[in-house]
Amino acid sequence: MRMRTLVAATGALALSLVSGCAQGGTGSSADTVTYWLWDANQLPAYQACAKGFEQENPGLHVEITQLGWSDYWTKLTAGFIAGTQPDVFTDHIQKFGQFADLQVLEPLDDVGIKDADYQPGLAANWIGQDGHRYGAPKDWDTVALFYNDKMAKDAGLTAEQLGSLAWNPEDGGTFEKAIAHLTVDNKGRRGDEPGFDKNNVKVYGLASNGGGMGDGQTQWSSFAASAGWSYTEKARWGTEYQYDSKTFQSVIDWYFGLAKKGYMAPLSDYNIQSNQANTQVAAGKAAAALDGAWMISAYDGFKGLDIKTAVTPVGPTGKRATMMNGLADSITKDAKNKAGARKWVAYLASDKCQTVVGRAGVVFPATPAGTEAAIAAYEKKGIDVSAFTEPVADQKDFRTFSFPITNYAADVTALMTPAMEDIYGNGKSVSTLDSTNDQINLVLSQ
Repeated sequence: MRMRTLVAATGALALSLVSGCAQGGTGSSADTVTYWLWDANQLPAYQACAKGFEQENPGLHVEITQLGWSDYWTKLTAGFIAGTQPDVFTDHIQKFGQFADLQVLEPLDDVGIKDADYQPGLAANWIGQDGHRYGAPKDWDTVALFYNDKMAKDAGLTAEQLGSLAWNPEDGGTFEKAIAHLTVDNKGRRGDEPGFDKNNVKVYGLASNGGGMGDGQTQWSSFAASAGWSYTEKARWGTEYQYDSKTFQSVIDWYFGLAKKGYMAPLSDYNIQSNQANTQVAAGKAAAALDGAWMISAYDGFKGLDIKTAVTPVGPTGKRATMMNGLADSITKDAKNKAGARKWVAYLASDKCQTVVGRAGVVFPATPAGTEAAIAAYEKKGIDVSAFTEPVADQKDFRTFSFPITNYAADVTALMTPAMEDIYGNGKSVSTLDSTNDQINLVLSQ
């Protein structure tokens, strides 16, 4: 859920601010800093951070509000318009560009953020086009292959084999062979066996996480990046998307082709509210799923199932790849307590807080010390998280990359979502992405 965008709400925000309709409202008092986040699992850790902060800053109190993902962005957007926004909030990389452009964020150049204090790339991603910082690194995540260990063993696949897979867009390589062999039809025939019925599948080798919109975080992004493709012509603030690339289109054709062959769950099986990839695995409808580190605890909690993880497969470039997303904490432009907010954001980004969050074992904090605390916490729970941490530690064999950081992210999502779903669910040609890409680049050129 970390990658979802709320297109309508962002559009409403832009319209209201351009129309000059923003008005003042109630806010925090001089001794209170209001802070919003969306992840209920992280709430206890940040409540603990707030206590530590208050002890170091007598007279200041942190008031934390936790909201579900959709409500979070809806209320934040409405708050910017009505003047009821929090002082500090958890920000997403796909949101901040538009927020900064609309001038609803406060620059954080003076809170002491240094790139070297955080995992590679996390701090740099939050520098706006104007050269100002708008986010203090909070945490990070990568993508790996979760799989049902019993199903893998029944298929004769070992952890070593699943951890050394490779793929290519021509025949899918050993990755496709593994996914095919994990697939079982209603008569017990595997996907690579004679007579396999792709129209009556009991267990899919790979679960569906939907079409991927414009980023494909837990769908096709790892494959596209390991084939050498990038979203735009430069790492940050690109002005031309590259969905018309032949390399990209060959990846998409192969990836969604897994569903045509019956190896991956069809788009119709996916439901953002009730049947995401983890649900498919939990129900025994899929043997494996590409998913993010924020889902580690969810997969570990499946009763009666032993779920393990493997790194993403090696691609045509000879490297493995995974998106490395990182959230941040931002201060709102009209924060009622900016001085307190700056102190709180600096504390959130420090080892004092990040090690506390790490010890909770629900997320990887942005600082190396916070990450190590998280690894230790997961290990104490008996969870091996090396498939997620190895890509960050090994930049020689892995390519890590960010969400596309550009203007008009909501518009890109609005255009790419139906385009990708048409290819996945309706069998449209990948060449239709040429015209979609043209539309997107026309928007960016405005």
